[in-house]
Amino acid sequence: MPDLKEVIDLFLHVDRHLAEIVETYQAGTYGILFAIIFAETGLVVTPFLPGDSLLFAAGALAARDILNLGLLLVLLSVAAILGDAVNYTVGATLGRRISPDNRWIKKEYLDKTQAFYDKHGAKTIVLARFVPIVRTFAPFMAGMGNMSYTRFAIYNISGAVLWIFSMTIAGYLFGGLPIVEEYFSLVVLGIVAVSLLPILISWIQSRRAAARIAAEPPVV
Repeated sequence: MPDLKEVIDLFLHVDRHLAEIVETYQAGTYGILFAIIFAETGLVVTPFLPGDSLLFAAGALAARDILNLGLLLVLLSVAAILGDAVNYTVGATLGRRISPDNRWIKKEYLDKTQAFYDKHGAKTIVLARFVPIVRTFAPFMAGMGNMSYTRFAIYNISGAVLWIFSMTIAGYLFGGLPIVEEYFSLVVLGIVAVSLLPILISWIQSRRAAARIAAEPPVV
C-alpha cells in the first residue's frame, strides 16, 4: 500500500507520470491504463488510484498525438465496465456469506444497503462514476444489496461510457491549453473538488434533515 505522499504525488502529477510511462512502455501504455482503470473500479482495495485525472491526462496526450483518442475511449470504457462487473460479482458473492453478527458488516447494514439500492440504485451507479472513492465501492455495495444484475449492467455500461468519454474528451479539448499545462496540479484539484460535490451536498442535506427532525416536538 503506497504512503500518503506517494498517493498525493500520483494525483497531482499524473500528467508527468503518464508521460514517463508512454516514453518507457510506448504501446504497452494502453495495457497499463486499462489495468489502472480496471483496478480502480474493480478492486475495493485500490480506491486511491487517479481515475478522473488519469483520464484527463490521457486525453491531453491524445491531443498531442502521443496516444490515440479512439483507442483510449474504447479500451478504457471496456476496462471500466469490466471493473464494475467484477466488483459487483465480488460484492454479491461475499454479501451472501456474511453472517448476521459479522463485526465489520452487520445484517442491518446490508438491509439498509439493499433498500437504498432498490430506491436509488440506477442513479447511484451512474453518478458514482464521477465521485472518487465512491465509484470504487458503489458496485460492490450494489452486489451486496442484491440489485438485479440486468438493471446494474444497463447503468454500469451507460455510466462507464459517460465517465470515460467526458473526462478523456475534456482532456483532449482543454489539456493542451498553455494555462492548463502550467497549472495542471490546480486543475486536478478542481476536478477532484467538483467530483466530491455530490457527497458534500448529500451530507449537508442529511444534516439539515436530522436537525429538522430533532427540532420537531415529540408526538404525545
